[in-house]
Amino acid sequence: MVDTHLEQASLLIATAQADELHQPVVKGFFDKATYTITYVVHDPATSQAAIIDSVLDYAANSGRTSFAGADSVIDYVTSKNLKVTWLLETHAHADHLSAAPYLQEKLGGKLAIGRQITQVQQVFGKLFNAGTEFERDGSQFDHLFDDGDTFAIGNIPAIALHVPGHTPADMAYVIGDAVFLGDTMFMPDYGTARADFPGGDARQLYQSIRRLLELPRDARLFMCHDYKAPGRETYEWESTVGAQRDTNVHMHDGVSEDEFVDMRTKRDATLDLPDLILPSVQVNIRGGHMPGPEDNGISYLKIPVNAV
Repeated sequence: MVDTHLEQASLLIATAQADELHQPVVKGFFDKATYTITYVVHDPATSQAAIIDSVLDYAANSGRTSFAGADSVIDYVTSKNLKVTWLLETHAHADHLSAAPYLQEKLGGKLAIGRQITQVQQVFGKLFNAGTEFERDGSQFDHLFDDGDTFAIGNIPAIALHVPGHTPADMAYVIGDAVFLGDTMFMPDYGTARADFPGGDARQLYQSIRRLLELPRDARLFMCHDYKAPGRETYEWESTVGAQRDTNVHMHDGVSEDEFVDMRTKRDATLDLPDLILPSVQVNIRGGHMPGPEDNGISYLKIPVNAV
């Protein structure tokens, strides 16, 4: 079956590679505490921009939030006189809290995620006993993307691709010749994301990654995280389709679906949960907002005991 959405994404990439006017400027902000990269992507012709996968500083020992990382993004945006039109989340992250509401208040833009966030809200709404006041319809976001939905950053066309496996809601965003992968893949020497969270599926992850690897070999790929593989001295977060196909330690060409599923299942069984999964998911399924304050005016995050 022809994947028309993938063909459209490949055409966007090829067009951008042939015409600098369709190539976005990409600036990454590395958060060492969570190994997350926030991206500001802008069209140099119109100065319109998107912010992808922002990070809210959160101290787990005190429950305090702060905004140093987000403020660095704001400083960059304002120094370049950019106009933020989109705040994009690749999925509901389990390793950091989103700063999207704070950035939206300061800079504007529509907050968007994949439509399957509703599945994640259903699962984790039950885990955290969120109650009927927690809407499970994605209404905390301004826009929900379906596979193949198109949008634009200024004059640069973009398309959203549904790439489930790590979670049911993962999206990749192709903006000109740049592809923002979320947690599907990491740098080639580190491999691929885990698939053992609720709703995750190693077989789906393989299929999603193989789909992305059918994009043009010289397409720019931007990772959501880098954990610096042993032997590498620097953190890195930009790769290409060709580099991934040739050298990704988990998913290079020639690795079969069954081989990948066997590897991923065994590897995931050895991994601890992310340190911030419980606060992160509670906040991120709400579009980055904290649970509503209780009668004393304080918001609380729940820690389910013996439930995960």
